[in-house]
Amino acid sequence: MKIKLIILCLFMSSCMAQQTTIYLIGDSTMANKENPETNPEYGWGQVLPQFFNEEVIIDNRAVNGRSSKSFTAENKWDAVLKTLKKGDYVFIQFGHNDQKINDPNRYTNPHTSYRYNLIKFVLETREKGAIPVLFSSIARRNFNDAGTLVDTHGAYPLEVRLVAQEYQVAFIDLQYLTEKLEESYGVEGSKKLHLHFEPGENSYYKEGKHDDTHLSKLGATEIAKLATLQLKKQVPSLINYIK
Repeated sequence: MKIKLIILCLFMSSCMAQQTTIYLIGDSTMANKENPETNPEYGWGQVLPQFFNEEVIIDNRAVNGRSSKSFTAENKWDAVLKTLKKGDYVFIQFGHNDQKINDPNRYTNPHTSYRYNLIKFVLETREKGAIPVLFSSIARRNFNDAGTLVDTHGAYPLEVRLVAQEYQVAFIDLQYLTEKLEESYGVEGSKKLHLHFEPGENSYYKEGKHDDTHLSKLGATEIAKLATLQLKKQVPSLINYIK
C-alpha cells in the first residue's frame, strides 16, 4: 500500500512539474495587489487567470514600482529563470517606471539600456526553451482640455515593437489597445477604469484618490480581455489554454 502511495505521489509531482506555466514580469499595472477583498486597485495580470483553463499556471511575478532595470538588479528575474522550463511562457511588460529620469535605480534610456534589458529577457527566456511575449505599456488616462488623449510613454513602446520585430517575438501592443479603450469610455467614463474616488466615497481611500495610471477591477478586466484576444492571434500555441 505504501509503495502504491509513493508511486502515486511521484506521478502527481511529475505531472505538476510538467504543467505549462505563464510567468508575468512587469510593474504595478500588471502586478497582483494585496488585500483584494477591500483594495479597489488591480493589476491586469491579477485578473488574467479567469481567462485561462486549469491546464496552465499563471505565475504573476510583476512587482509595484519596478522598471526593467530594478527588476533585474533585485534578482527578481533570476528567480524566474531558476524555475523557468521548456514550453513555459514569459509575458514581459515594462516602461512606466523606466521613465523615472530622476531615479537612477529605475531609469533606463529607451534606446540603450531599456532596449538591452528587453533583449536580455527575450534571449534568456529562449535559452531555457521557453517562449517570450512582449507587451507595450498600458496607456495613462491623460486627456487634454480639448478631450484628446495624449501619449505619456514617448519612445518606450516603439522600442518594444522594434525588439519584437528584430528578434521575431510575439508582440501585444497594449499601448495602442488601451488608448482605444480609454477613448471609447470618454473623458469622464474612463475614470471608471482607474482609481477615482472623492473623500469618503471608498473606505480604502478615505481621503479620496485620483489616479490615472493604476487600474480598477473594471479597468484590469477590460485590459486582460484585450490581451487575451490578441494572444489568440499572436501566440496560437496558447489557444488550447484560453477559455
